[in-house]
Amino acid sequence: MTDTTLSPADAFLRDPCSPWLLLAHLPGLGERRWQAILDHLPDPSELLTLDPASLRTIGLPPLARAGVLAWQQGDPDHPAMQDAQACWHRLKDQAIQVIHWGQPDYPSALRQIHGAPPVLYLKGQRDLLSRPQIAIVGSRNATRSGLDHARQFARALAERGFVVTSGMALGIDGAAHQGALDVGGTTLAVLGTGVDVVYPAAHRGLAAAIPESGALLSEFPPGTRARAGHFPRRNRIISGMAQGTLVVEAGLRSGSLITARLALEQGREIFAIPGSIHNPLARGCHQLIRQGATLVESVQDIEEQLAAWGSPAPAPAPAEEEPVVPEHLGAEAQAVFRALAFDPCSTDDLCDRTGLSADALLQAILMLEMDGLVLTVPGGYQRA
Repeated sequence: MTDTTLSPADAFLRDPCSPWLLLAHLPGLGERRWQAILDHLPDPSELLTLDPASLRTIGLPPLARAGVLAWQQGDPDHPAMQDAQACWHRLKDQAIQVIHWGQPDYPSALRQIHGAPPVLYLKGQRDLLSRPQIAIVGSRNATRSGLDHARQFARALAERGFVVTSGMALGIDGAAHQGALDVGGTTLAVLGTGVDVVYPAAHRGLAAAIPESGALLSEFPPGTRARAGHFPRRNRIISGMAQGTLVVEAGLRSGSLITARLALEQGREIFAIPGSIHNPLARGCHQLIRQGATLVESVQDIEEQLAAWGSPAPAPAPAEEEPVVPEHLGAEAQAVFRALAFDPCSTDDLCDRTGLSADALLQAILMLEMDGLVLTVPGGYQRA
């Protein structure tokens, strides 16, 4: 039972997570210095027991050393102690979970990367962090075709048991998360804010839905607002958590290429979906393919590449050679459906393939769109 006579400061100090929350709030403890601590100490929480000379030896800056001294002296008024205690209260109030380096369920894949964060904050299903993951990333200003690809690949990967991981940005990220949710799968959103801060605001509904079966994850304490520098840091966690990263659409200066580069440095697989040579958002994917990324046309391409990890996903059902044409469609709509493929097809080409007049063709396409069987895309129409 909790001793209700304890002061808030004493209750904080007695929590097993409190040393790790202080480590996470020490000023100047970025990726490089945290890695230096990992290189010197088998148990990083031992940092809080070191004398000033030892702290200087491992490169801890003066303000961080002062924070450690405040911990050793039990000084609740030091700013780092106050920040850690305020975070602890927010975690309790909002039922946010802490995952720290000293716990056995800290993600094993993340332990392998350079500068992995000492503390993670989570809302949702903690157990999914140990499951196989595929990251799906891409442009915030994606084309309709790119959004469809992201959603379809996320659905297929989720159905095969993968956790679909992304950054909950607009565009490809959001489509990937939604695709996994569409089929009752699991998805992990790694945030550049606190897990209690919705960014972008347009994804408020997505942020509420994900923790039901998936999780929101961040290295930033609750209440942290979006800042430009947070998102490159977030990207290393997205790629580090996953066995591979699939880039759907990306310009040559896209942040998704940063994620792909980090995945390469972390020894992960990189996948890219090719696109039209006229689409600027395909150029980043084409560059990745030239540099050795696996060209992806189907989920099977990803599964084959990941077989080397020793835990291939369940085999998919055999692909059908011919599309199943819904019987309720009229003859003209059936003819158009058979003529369509997964690449855009113009109305002129469809008229040639089906022998229909333009008016009859457009009427058939309207019926197919109402059934969700056809998509309007740049260049014409394609099968959904």
